[in-house]
Amino acid sequence: MSDGDDLPAPTDRDVIDRRPAEGPTYPVPADPAYEILDSVVEYETPWYTGGYDLVEQPDGSEKRYYWAELAPAVVVVAVADGEVVLVEQYRPAIRETHRELPAGIVEPGETYVEAGLRELREETGYDADGGRLLSSFWAATGVLRHHRGFVWADGLTETDLERDDNEFLTVTSIPVEEAIETARRPPANDATIEGLLLAHEDGLL
Repeated sequence: MSDGDDLPAPTDRDVIDRRPAEGPTYPVPADPAYEILDSVVEYETPWYTGGYDLVEQPDGSEKRYYWAELAPAVVVVAVADGEVVLVEQYRPAIRETHRELPAGIVEPGETYVEAGLRELREETGYDADGGRLLSSFWAATGVLRHHRGFVWADGLTETDLERDDNEFLTVTSIPVEEAIETARRPPANDATIEGLLLAHEDGLL
């Protein structure tokens, strides 16, 4: 852990806030409730790895549970001049344009806070004085091995954009008091709604 602000909420298991520098993108528990008879990687892409675990179920039957493993991601909630900072971008996977909270992949060795402040700067041009972790948890647990962290960014200052070559974004914003209701309207997405609700619950919005 880098500092106290990176600590997640108390939990009955250890939660890792720093992506490992090597090895799995985010470790799954080593003591599964179902016995794993075999674990197979069927394909690998630059974005994710896909495979299945053959497990013995409580009734003694065997079943393949398929999964896709993605690198951990971070979502950033930031407010500038009374408005929540968003980015608008086209999502080819679902063929829709969405207004979203800034987000991105956590690089090896980064904490969620470090990654979140970097992504905020790269995507929106806002540099933050600091940030803190609102929460982190598994996403889409029925099919994904994908962990997601949510970061609140403090003290924004506008700087130059540092986007990746494949990022085609438009920076936009909405008033704080309209943020949650606006995010719930189609086309809606999970990460933006989750981030806004977490910040609201902590009294930040």
